[in-house]
Amino acid sequence: MRVLICGAGIAGLTLGWWLRRAGAEVTLVERSAGPRDDGYMIDFFGAGYDVAERMGILAELHGVSADITEIVYLDGHGRRAGGLSYDSARAMAGGRVLSIMRGELERILRSSLDPGAEIRYGTSVTAIRDVPGGVDVELTDGSVHRADLLVGADGLHSVVRRLVFGPEERYLRLLGYHTASYLVRDAELAEEVGRRALLVGVPDRQAGIYPTRDGDLAAWLVHASPGTALPADTRAEITSRYRGMGGLVDRVLAHCPEDPYYDQVAQIGMPGWTRGRVTLLGDAAHAVSLMAGQGSSMAMAGAHLLSTELLGAGVEAALERYERRMRPFVLGKQRSGRGAARWMVPHQAWRITLRNRLFGLADLPGGTAVMGRAFRRLSAGV
Repeated sequence: MRVLICGAGIAGLTLGWWLRRAGAEVTLVERSAGPRDDGYMIDFFGAGYDVAERMGILAELHGVSADITEIVYLDGHGRRAGGLSYDSARAMAGGRVLSIMRGELERILRSSLDPGAEIRYGTSVTAIRDVPGGVDVELTDGSVHRADLLVGADGLHSVVRRLVFGPEERYLRLLGYHTASYLVRDAELAEEVGRRALLVGVPDRQAGIYPTRDGDLAAWLVHASPGTALPADTRAEITSRYRGMGGLVDRVLAHCPEDPYYDQVAQIGMPGWTRGRVTLLGDAAHAVSLMAGQGSSMAMAGAHLLSTELLGAGVEAALERYERRMRPFVLGKQRSGRGAARWMVPHQAWRITLRNRLFGLADLPGGTAVMGRAFRRLSAGV
């Protein structure tokens, strides 16, 4: 089987790993000029954790997991407003959760990929044509690649989705927030933060500061924004939006680069992910949004399921089964993501106070069990 995967991120790399393991001919094209080791801190748990265990890469992931001791909520004046020990947070997921940089997950997946899988960087898709029993894919380098299957694993703003299914606007569901992330290299600030994850929350804005394994800090910022357009100057937008949230946040803002990661918080909703010998995977098919916190996990779960179906049936039947089995899981996660958004960055001060106090219950006797049941429902997308 010849499979062309557009996108060498978490979804594409995981699918390539499983297909190469079964002997398929795999080519990945990635529009970025080279491997991307940046990104933001993610809590990695659920189905993706299970897939990583089957792939034999858990030990490496544990090796790059941040050793966070506590999650602390602060108000706009820098005062403690709630929190819980990370042991309690870990217990909610049965101990099967890691805090890692998204780029580290990609790096480990890439290094574990069979050398027989080709990755072409600086390359994307420009045209797609159906042919008997397959698909011809024209690439940005002018070449034409014939494959039995084309998989669009190229993220929220998927080129494959646009070429095959139409404009992004048909499927994009904005949740009313914008988000940004970048790394902070400040030894003095990192020493003050220690091994704590600090979350500064005020109505319509939240700034998260997380310690990484190598001593840097990861900043993750989210703010309410009803507009659909992205700002022309993202650095200016970030500094103006988050200024006034206390001295800690101001110090983090001083390290904002000229071109940080910045995007809308959005989901993708489609009636179908497959057309002929083309299918979508991960965020390209069903982004749950950064608020849901399980995009990477779902990308790996979907890749494993797709590979399993492809190895057990003809392409058309496999794609139908993949979508039928994955869709209920996806819809549940998206519902959870929309609900989480209202509590992660509330519009009202009272919601922030309630959220902070509820998370603190996990450190009380019996609290871990109660919060764990809620966490497992979120993990299952119920």
